[in-house]
Amino acid sequence: MPIVFVVCGSGVLIWRTTSHHANPTGLPEQPSSPGQGAPKERIGLRLSSMQEGVLTSSIRIPFEPKVPRVDSKGSLFGDARAAPKLFSEIEIKRGDTLAEIFARLKIPPGHLAEMLALPEVAENLKTLRVGTKLRYAFVDSVFSRFEYQIDDFRTLSVERRNGVLQASVAAQTPEIRNAASSGVITRSLFVDLQRAGVPDAMILAFADLFGWDVDFVRDIRKGDRFKIIFEEIFREGHKVGNGRILAAEFSNGEKNLRAFYFKAKDGTEGYFSQAGEAMKKAFLIAPLNFTKVSSRFNLARMHPVLNRIRAHKGVDYAAPMGTAVRAVANGRIDFAGQQSGYGNVLVLKHGERYTTLYGHLMKFASGVSRGDTVKQGQLIGYVGMSGLATGPHLHYEFRINGAHVDPLTVKLPRAIPLDKKYLASFRQTVDPLFERLAALDSKDANNAASVVSRDPRREASSSN
Repeated sequence: MPIVFVVCGSGVLIWRTTSHHANPTGLPEQPSSPGQGAPKERIGLRLSSMQEGVLTSSIRIPFEPKVPRVDSKGSLFGDARAAPKLFSEIEIKRGDTLAEIFARLKIPPGHLAEMLALPEVAENLKTLRVGTKLRYAFVDSVFSRFEYQIDDFRTLSVERRNGVLQASVAAQTPEIRNAASSGVITRSLFVDLQRAGVPDAMILAFADLFGWDVDFVRDIRKGDRFKIIFEEIFREGHKVGNGRILAAEFSNGEKNLRAFYFKAKDGTEGYFSQAGEAMKKAFLIAPLNFTKVSSRFNLARMHPVLNRIRAHKGVDYAAPMGTAVRAVANGRIDFAGQQSGYGNVLVLKHGERYTTLYGHLMKFASGVSRGDTVKQGQLIGYVGMSGLATGPHLHYEFRINGAHVDPLTVKLPRAIPLDKKYLASFRQTVDPLFERLAALDSKDANNAASVVSRDPRREASSSN
């Protein structure tokens, strides 16, 4: 008499029957009519009643197989959070490589080669993020699943299907919220923006945004005001980062500067004043931020080392050793090396008329050499005290047609304004942002819609 096993939900139905037909429902059968086979007989398993069309067992026999969870897409693994036991994890340490990690896990190197042959894997595993966890799984002792969090919103998944590894990248849409803050300068731009809750990266972006019009070394004064509206990025209700500045304002003495981000439908984008003039100029006002002028342009200055009158044909910016020095404009490196008084020095040529010089450098930036082209704002070196120098500072010169001019007073060329065809769309973007900036002056500006969100990662680092 044959025995029939039927898997149902988490239970196993066992039937003994003398016919070739089974009754997997577990419901009482009607008496058989003449000519039909004998009724089936259930053994070894008591079943609960039918509920909403689903039959469930009231007991589980010792040898019942455990059925793996299958997600809605038919994947054996499903959501990692729903089936964590299927995965093992290893955290990426500083200096780790994939080959070293796979070796520690005793995964044959052939599996790594097979995985790296997939374009999605090769593209997204060029660098590993320290602290990120790699998740992997074996099925029947065969390496069959791998996951890596590329960034806050993309996950690389590799899964073996029909014996072949296949890769995919799943992307999650970030939630963008707008945050705003304002304040008054009492100590310095950096310190006061920090006190207002603005993240460090946004402070640097703020300084860069107005760096064509304001020298934050010599122009900033107590009582100057700042306002900023920027994007904060969230995932599942938790802040994970910051986006771009949408609007900013800086009141510097009699100057009231505003900048707005605008992107047209054809991809044209940038920062512009309220009148539609590009914030980006041909030249930055200064090659570094948050320092002070220690010596000005003076053709009859007493040299502090040589102790005699010697023309000072540039301006000196006192700054800590290693402070980043940036190219003030697009150009080409005309000289990179040592000159007696200047020490380590770079000379940049900007077109046919303009030349800038950066002296007393500690060292040049990686990859910087004569003949290379550089972009405005690019790191080119680090503040030092090479050559004839009494302390760490940057010596900066500006020349027009070979003649030295005062870098602090030279009139620099302006940038091209926004094309007229974009002005209508520009106004639609800028006017609401302008109103929001103006609202930051009112007493109720610090409401829930305008307060900078708390960044848990920043709080954690400050508490350590």
